[in-house]
Amino acid sequence: MSKIHTLSSLAKSGALAGKRVFIRSDLNVPLKDGEITEDTRVRASVPAIRMALDAGAAVMVTSHLGRPTEGSVRPEDSLAPVARRLSELLGQPVELRTDWVDGVKVDAGRVVLLENCRCNVGEKKNDDGLARKMAALCDVYVNDAFGTAHRAEATTHGMALHAPVACAGPLLEAELEALGRALENPAHPMVAIVAGSKVSTKLSILQALAGKVDKLVVGGGIANTFMLAEGLPVGKSLVEAEQVDQARAVIDIMKKRGADVPIPVDVVCAETFSADAQATVKKAADVAENDMILDIGPETASQLAEILKQAGTIVWNGPVGVFEFDAFGNGTKVIAQAIADSKGFSIAGGGDTLAAIAKYGIEDRIGYISTGGGAFLEFLEGKTLPAVEALQQRGG
Repeated sequence: MSKIHTLSSLAKSGALAGKRVFIRSDLNVPLKDGEITEDTRVRASVPAIRMALDAGAAVMVTSHLGRPTEGSVRPEDSLAPVARRLSELLGQPVELRTDWVDGVKVDAGRVVLLENCRCNVGEKKNDDGLARKMAALCDVYVNDAFGTAHRAEATTHGMALHAPVACAGPLLEAELEALGRALENPAHPMVAIVAGSKVSTKLSILQALAGKVDKLVVGGGIANTFMLAEGLPVGKSLVEAEQVDQARAVIDIMKKRGADVPIPVDVVCAETFSADAQATVKKAADVAENDMILDIGPETASQLAEILKQAGTIVWNGPVGVFEFDAFGNGTKVIAQAIADSKGFSIAGGGDTLAAIAKYGIEDRIGYISTGGGAFLEFLEGKTLPAVEALQQRGG
């Protein structure tokens, strides 16, 4: 973090008064019939906007929304619902501006929302001409969108290289501090929970963490593949037989370091994948041919809870069962509760993980909840995030 300028330090030093401040936020919210159904990201963007306004800046804010086609703005691509919600949250009108790339007029102490940046031709490709044009709109560029930090686009990367000053907003600053704390000098024992349907999509993160953590807890379809690698039956569960060698390699890396991958000792099975399926607890070795494993069993859950109780650092990505169905939610519930109760520093990220945290009401008992999905995983893997790298180039 030391190498990056921050909006908070610029605001404190009085460097923003009368300046044009351009904030790239993450306002990519779910919409239904033109209304926002979940506004966490809009609320999370407010501190940066307020910080710039209170410091006397003229503020421009933009974000992507959905997956528009460059060169046109369809009604469903518009940030209009976000402008309305921002007006309510800030207690002042927030005007939505279209066709803004060639110039924006805004007075000090006011804020305008610039229409969906991904509708601009060249945004996704990080077109240099577009980035320079947008950078000319401001005196200070602020990236406050951790969720898109793993993509090099014109508003997340190119602008940061060309704006007179480039800095991190408070949300991005908090993310980088929390992730740095969890990865750069973590308190041990360090436990990572990586769950999800496929080993193939999480393979690089499993391999990266295998070299760092003391316990690597796998869950969901990923755990089934690890069970298969250990010679256990998985019936007709979701599994990737072709990834068994990769799973075994991860187990071996851990073993060599005196660390381990706890394999489930019992599981919750059903014969069909549905909310009202009959749930049966079985020993891991007793899974039958027509069984689907949909959760970890109570004995496994309590063993993992014990591990989490001892942890100094916990990284959590993914529920360990099909928690949307209550019959198969106990494993995730026990894990969530154990993380909430742990004295260690916990950091959680990924959409399904956030849904589990909300379901079990433990938001205020997790050390840090990351707003990014893909960016969170790439950071954990030790990859350099293009948006962060651009700010580092401009910092110091």
